Amino acid sequence: MNVVYHYSAGPGLTTRLAELAREGLSVSVCAMSDHARFAELLPATEALWHLLEPVTAEVVTAAPRLRLVQKIGVGVNTIDLEAARARGVAVCNMPGTNTQAVVEMTLLLMLGALRRVSQLDAATRTGRGWELPADLQDHYGEVSGRTVGLVGFGAVPSRLAPVLHAMGARVLFASRSEKPAAVGERRPLADLLAESDVVSLHVPLTPDTERMIDAGAIARMKPGAVIVNTARGALIDEAALVDALRTGRIGAAGLDVFEAEPTPAGSALLALDNVVCTPHLAWLTRETLARSLAVAVENCRRLAAGAELLHRVV
Repeated sequence: MNVVYHYSAGPGLTTRLAELAREGLSVSVCAMSDHARFAELLPATEALWHLLEPVTAEVVTAAPRLRLVQKIGVGVNTIDLEAARARGVAVCNMPGTNTQAVVEMTLLLMLGALRRVSQLDAATRTGRGWELPADLQDHYGEVSGRTVGLVGFGAVPSRLAPVLHAMGARVLFASRSEKPAAVGERRPLADLLAESDVVSLHVPLTPDTERMIDAGAIARMKPGAVIVNTARGALIDEAALVDALRTGRIGAAGLDVFEAEPTPAGSALLALDNVVCTPHLAWLTRETLARSLAVAVENCRRLAAGAELLHRVV
């Protein structure tokens, strides 16, 4: 079976992908930026292992042998599901494979924002770390004793909540349904925003959630609150967030995702020293890749055998 892994691959993963030939899978690695190579590979592609680059109707049309789009991760908002459905192409995701990695990165960004780590790192590297203005001391904080609001309560926040609780935080969460076993107190979103010192986003991107954190939502938050986002960039109105970060209405932000990706070097967010950021890699660890590869390979095996696919969305 001809498979395209549509992302870059390090040496270890490249070796593992090559070894899959023994299992009947011919895996071609194609970086997202290599559009010409991707176009060359599509006509023979039977399974597309998709990460971030959108799978459009044009992509589906250009791959007449395509039978499976396997999302490496959970969110399928970057896949034209109707185009896949119309062509009879299966779409699957893999919930749970990246949960631990995203939990840890969310906590990392939360702590980094509270301690202004990006600012401290830059100052230390340029020899200014021991000459920082004393007024910055007022901005350094701890998770302990703070109220952390989790927007959404799926796999990531439900695993993160007990960690935050163990660190001394009060945990609130907003969810569509009751969560009887949850660590934390359930709140309507408006109340969560008003009560939380830290707001962390954990919902999929849909028409209902797009720019859910806009100027109005920010106005309901505590002055100096921290925003963390490891879900989808378009959940936040970035222009409103930049304004709030510049004025101090929002104290800091920890961001792994952005409205435009790759994020332009001239982005106003990247110029702010109260922003800690990573390039949409919260999911990426060696352990996540191993778990993800196991699911992707199993679904290709099932596809070849005509068996029921794991985590089928379409």
